[in-house]
Amino acid sequence: MLSCRGLAYIASDYIDDELGRVNRMSVRMHLMMCPRCRSFIESLRTSTELLERHSGQPLSEEYARSIDRQIERALADRHDR
Repeated sequence: MLSCRGLAYIASDYIDDELGRVNRMSVRMHLMMCPRCRSFIESLRTSTELLERHSGQPLSEEYARSIDRQIERALADRHDR
């Protein structure tokens, strides 16, 4: 089963609908059982939408990945405690 850390690494691909069927199903199964990751995914969606709305243009892929990495590190640090 997908771990919280594993989900964090593919979260942006999940939100952007870029995962294959098997990985998408793994994420959905994990989210059904993990309230922390559901909250994380919702926060990531909200952050991305807010940044796009306030920047006036879509986020570049590079910038979005940079934000994702920062969030992933924070989530992993928080989960390891």
